[in-house]
Amino acid sequence: MAHMRVVAASPAESTATTTRPAPSPKPLGQVLADAGNKALGGGLPGMAAMATQVLSLMWLRTTINYQYRYGTDTTTALRTLYKEGGVRRFYRGLLPAMVQGPLSRFGDTAANAGTLSLLDAYPSTAGLPVGVKTLVASTAAGCFRVLLMPVDTVKTIMQVEGKDAVAALWRKVATGGPGVLYHGALASAAATFVGHYPWFATYNYLNAVLPKAPADDLKAKLGRSAIMGFCSSFVSDCCSNSIRVIKTTKQTTREPMSYPQVARMIIEKDGVLGLMGRGLKTKIIANGLQGICFSIVWRMGQDWWDAQQQPQSQAAGHGEEQAAGAAPAHVSQARVAAASPAESSASAK
Repeated sequence: MAHMRVVAASPAESTATTTRPAPSPKPLGQVLADAGNKALGGGLPGMAAMATQVLSLMWLRTTINYQYRYGTDTTTALRTLYKEGGVRRFYRGLLPAMVQGPLSRFGDTAANAGTLSLLDAYPSTAGLPVGVKTLVASTAAGCFRVLLMPVDTVKTIMQVEGKDAVAALWRKVATGGPGVLYHGALASAAATFVGHYPWFATYNYLNAVLPKAPADDLKAKLGRSAIMGFCSSFVSDCCSNSIRVIKTTKQTTREPMSYPQVARMIIEKDGVLGLMGRGLKTKIIANGLQGICFSIVWRMGQDWWDAQQQPQSQAAGHGEEQAAGAAPAHVSQARVAAASPAESSASAK
């Protein structure tokens, strides 16, 4: 497969044998081109998976954001939203969600795949632990989310406030200026980082330690991806939920509020447990379904992309294999794990 091609040897590989010459670093232009190609491979399947999820799980996302803002239980939130407009009420904000959701996931998967590809191209960084590489990718993903904040703000307030959302947002902008559209940006970046890092770290770890499914066994491959997706989403949700509660509340309050004011308001109403746990049960269910769906669709899409790139990579990689020798099997497995994200959705949808 394309993702098994040999790349620059890590320091650990270099010390494993004294007969293998150390490969010279690729030119920066080639490294960036390779990283962009890997990011495209991760991002497009991820974008398609997220578009599917937005349509199928929008009603749960609306319920979660409503719970984030008002702190009700799942049943009460569902009943309240249904009374406000029936099934259509759950799809308020669908258009901005269709824009924001796929782009957010594209940024997440492209940051993970592209950053790992870039780091693996240099001997000085190829041997870094997978967790450190994922940390760098998480930072890049968090910065990308800030660019999408105006779209996210419109979507979120429409989910929480329903038909009165746009008027409420314009009044808030009139009071606080255009910067209101970026309210919650810091919390969004932090939540993306806090959610993205454990999601991909868990996924990459499980991908490395779980037995590989036979290439011709579709059920085993999908089942393996589903397990990894659910576990990754569960860990991510527990780590980032309180930040998302603050972010959503700050975005959707009628008047501009600071982060400390938002946190105090939530704690005064529901206590610290409310801050940590608003909407968490619903989110675990939603993100579990989303993580399973995303992992399966992403994995299938990534395999297709790798198959399309295989003829090109075989020609380029043959010379490297002759000069450097084939990488040890355990090293190849580690690299496959590092270069194969799938997510969730740690999504901030």
